[in-house]
Amino acid sequence: MKKKNIDRRLFIKGSAFAGLSGLLANGTISEAMKPGTPSALPDEKIPVEKIADQHLKLSYNRDGKFKILQLTDTHYVSGDPLSVKALNNVNEMLDTEKPDLVIHTGDVIFGKPAEKSIREILEPISHRKIPFAVVFGNHDDEFDKTRRELYEIVRSIPYNITSTTDGIYGLTNYIITLGTSDGQKTDRIFYMFDSNTYSTIEGNKGYGYIHFNQINWYRNQSQYYTNTNGGNPIPALAFFHIPLPEQKEAARDDGAFLTGTRSENVCPSDFNSGMFVSMKEMGDIQAMFLGHDHDNDYSLYWNNMFFIYGRFSGCDTVYNNLRPNGARVIELKEGEKSFRSWIRLSGGSVIQDLKYPDDFIKR
Repeated sequence: MKKKNIDRRLFIKGSAFAGLSGLLANGTISEAMKPGTPSALPDEKIPVEKIADQHLKLSYNRDGKFKILQLTDTHYVSGDPLSVKALNNVNEMLDTEKPDLVIHTGDVIFGKPAEKSIREILEPISHRKIPFAVVFGNHDDEFDKTRRELYEIVRSIPYNITSTTDGIYGLTNYIITLGTSDGQKTDRIFYMFDSNTYSTIEGNKGYGYIHFNQINWYRNQSQYYTNTNGGNPIPALAFFHIPLPEQKEAARDDGAFLTGTRSENVCPSDFNSGMFVSMKEMGDIQAMFLGHDHDNDYSLYWNNMFFIYGRFSGCDTVYNNLRPNGARVIELKEGEKSFRSWIRLSGGSVIQDLKYPDDFIKR
């Protein structure tokens, strides 16, 4: 599809003002880690043997499957008629796909009142008693609540499994593990990263990035799980909002495999903090699931890594030329390193139903 020339900053600026309580009932989720106060501390090497396995734990269904619904960029504003489409989409996706877990990859809300907005757009998930996790985007805390305040609000909603990690930059950095159906071992790891908001580097007004101490935290956690698995990395997926700089390079590489809609350029940070290299060195993360760029929904295979956009799940409070909205679905099978993913469109249609990596490697 021909690229559209979109000034996303201009559009967003102009449209912004236009318009786990009770979670343990099913016994499949451990108690969430207590929220801490994040800070930009220097990198500190944490001895791998001292990392406690205290992460949020889920398990496969009896049929050996596990389904994740990825919502992204709902940009919901309570009381704004332009937001109705986002709320309707969330309800439809939940009823159609009946996921085991919902992960929202940021820009959940887009205006005041922030608390009412974030409660309303997440309530359909909580009402259906589905565990859900949130990583914040760059717009969530631009209104009348801080990132910390929004985090505490999300934490107060029943069935959330959103958490945090003390002492590293950002707020929504945490791990969810997926155990085998017999509960004997960890089969998958989901790394949740806060890709932050905007650059903190003087003279640069670009987007935020994953900071060094976040990367150091990931490397230590990854090494811990590899050690507990006999030296073999446990297959993992990463979820965050702002794409990495490597994705921009990959999207321009004629040797990369790209499937789906590419209607705008990748909008990463202007700075490369080394997250991609660390993922490759640790050898566990197979794919990263992202949001941020509303007019993209493609899967991109480059250097044995998948960069996968969610489908825009939002409404007309922001630019969106992918019509209709929808959500991405990820289906995992116990004991298999591969996974299946498709996009469910509002109205019921399914597109991009693919097996990863088989449908890319065979080309």
